[in-house]
Amino acid sequence: MALERSENRVMKVFINLILLFSIVGTASAQSKAPTTLAELAKYSRADREKVLYEGAKKEGKVTWYTSLVPSKDIAKIFEAKYPGVSVEVYRAGGIELLNKALSEYKARRYIVDTVESTPGALMSLRDERFFMPYHSPHLKNFPEEAKEKAPGGLVYWTTDRESYIGLAYNKNSVKSMDLPRKFDDLLKPGWKGKMAVSSDESSARQIGAMTYAKGDGFVRKLKEQEITLQAASGPGFNELIVSGEVPLSFVGFSTNVAHAAKKGAPVGWHALDLAVANAGGVGVSANAQHPHGGLLLVDFLISPDGQKMFGETFAYGSGAKKYGFEKHYPEKGLTTVEYSDRLEKWMRLLREITRK
Repeated sequence: MALERSENRVMKVFINLILLFSIVGTASAQSKAPTTLAELAKYSRADREKVLYEGAKKEGKVTWYTSLVPSKDIAKIFEAKYPGVSVEVYRAGGIELLNKALSEYKARRYIVDTVESTPGALMSLRDERFFMPYHSPHLKNFPEEAKEKAPGGLVYWTTDRESYIGLAYNKNSVKSMDLPRKFDDLLKPGWKGKMAVSSDESSARQIGAMTYAKGDGFVRKLKEQEITLQAASGPGFNELIVSGEVPLSFVGFSTNVAHAAKKGAPVGWHALDLAVANAGGVGVSANAQHPHGGLLLVDFLISPDGQKMFGETFAYGSGAKKYGFEKHYPEKGLTTVEYSDRLEKWMRLLREITRK
């Protein structure tokens, strides 16, 4: 019996030692600082910003590809917030940016860390498995439509800025009391020959919103209004409104109008039935060479400070806010092929109802 009790005591000690080593091992694993991009991307502890910043300082820089016009100014704000981390910026339109990022990726030349662009480019990159899904403590501030979901509760990208397509007008050329407030108002005889739209994807997306809200038949009725198709886009098209050459357009960007109005231009903007959100989303490359810096830049752009910067400094809207009008995301829920097909259809409709 004594021998049996002794053996039992030895066995209990042995089991307790195994449990102790298991607990210590688990605690050690949990306290281990993340090092790989995959670990960093999922890291959700309270010291995430500290971990990313300390790592980013050691890396020294982050390479950012973006469609944002004020990208260099934004980079300076980031660098001021995080001294010791410099931002190398490549700025281009969505298609050019996509082609550069994809060609480098397929050639295994891993240069870019963080990508910020519009939905078409992001969707194509996602399809090529370009992105590393990530977590951020700021995701809780954004509605589901502002996040591109990935497995495991992570996201491929988050909408960091928006500009809205609506009615833009020259106040010296039209009277505010007579302005269209709904899509139906665009058919009023008084607007015949006074409207113009740009020849780019933005106008096609607005046609998509009109089709969604009113149907193809309504869009075709606009042909009677003798709408001019201008070979200009973005800020260039906005200058035609500023000068009065284009009195009115239902494809005006809220951001461009706000910038011009701030400089004293006689222009105004408001939403119609739907305000198409020309959204920009931000994600990190699955092959980021500066993983800490890449994720730190992502977190900054979607943080409350980053969103405040976009709104107050650069007149962008936020995917995390409501503005009293209904936002519309034409690409939401579509595959890349489906969106491409619909965009082509909308472009055909656009050309059908306009004249050069």
